[in-house]
Amino acid sequence: MVRFDCRDEAAAARFDELTAAAVEQITEREPGTLVYATSAVEGEPLARVFYEVYRDRDAFQAHEDAEHVRRFHEAKDPLLTATRVEFLRPGPAKR
Repeated sequence: MVRFDCRDEAAAARFDELTAAAVEQITEREPGTLVYATSAVEGEPLARVFYEVYRDRDAFQAHEDAEHVRRFHEAKDPLLTATRVEFLRPGPAKR
């Protein structure tokens, strides 16, 4: 799970554009990425959260190494004031 905090409304709009393009590429090119869900945070117009599920650590590494993801990271970084990455370990859940 990743939380991104954008600098301002213009940065958030650009971040959303970059995200849409990246998700297209992830969908087309990353079979090991099982879920890549992006959301705006209700009540926090500059915050975005990505929920990402990978087949395994190798699939995550392939995602991180992909050219389209590297381009996304380079373009998004100047738009942000903070990024928080958390690796989750599944617990009890309804499936």
